[in-house]
Amino acid sequence: MKIQVNTAFAIPVVTTRMPDCDGLNRELRELFVAKAAEGDRYRNPDPFVHRNEALFESNFRLFDWPQDCVRRLRDFCLAAVYRTVAELNGYDQATLRRLHTATEAWFHVTRRGGYFGAHNHPMHSWSGVYCVCHEGDDPESRSGQFSILNPFATSTMYIDYGIAHMKPPFAMGPRMVRLTAGDLLLFPSWLIHEVLPYEGDDLRITVAFNVRFRLEGARPADVPVG
Repeated sequence: MKIQVNTAFAIPVVTTRMPDCDGLNRELRELFVAKAAEGDRYRNPDPFVHRNEALFESNFRLFDWPQDCVRRLRDFCLAAVYRTVAELNGYDQATLRRLHTATEAWFHVTRRGGYFGAHNHPMHSWSGVYCVCHEGDDPESRSGQFSILNPFATSTMYIDYGIAHMKPPFAMGPRMVRLTAGDLLLFPSWLIHEVLPYEGDDLRITVAFNVRFRLEGARPADVPVG
């Protein structure tokens, strides 16, 4: 008997790397550690997602900062988002030139024991995480891993051997990612995700951002439905 297995629903999760990023990451690390040391001046004043004192979260204005290293990172991240949007939607360059973005971005400096609870990013279409450094722990451990929770939560209401060991992309568990310096991960903003406790003796530093789009010249009636 011949069977054909198809994927009925799929979620794009995009990975890429910043080329020749060692110098940039050193600049970013020095900058973020210095700003985090200033405490409330740069801290997110109204945190929503559960975290602990071992994790510093900045305010959400990072991509407005004037430093050259921040500008270079912003340009790389937004170029990757535009490339992703173009590929997934089939947009040509003329359409991309009409797409304007609004962004928010921030950094995390995580020390031993720091973690970030499950959440998503409302009011945006794409989100990303860039890794500045992840040092001082066992790379084979779960320390500081980025965990994307399976959105098909009801799939676990009944599990037997018929479905218990399905291979990706059909497996029911979370998708675990250990980011290394220079990695950029992009995902739809609605996906629930979390960061597991970092158990290293050094630092884990990441930059997170959200993007939403407006089509130049579009009226509400121009937005396709269905």
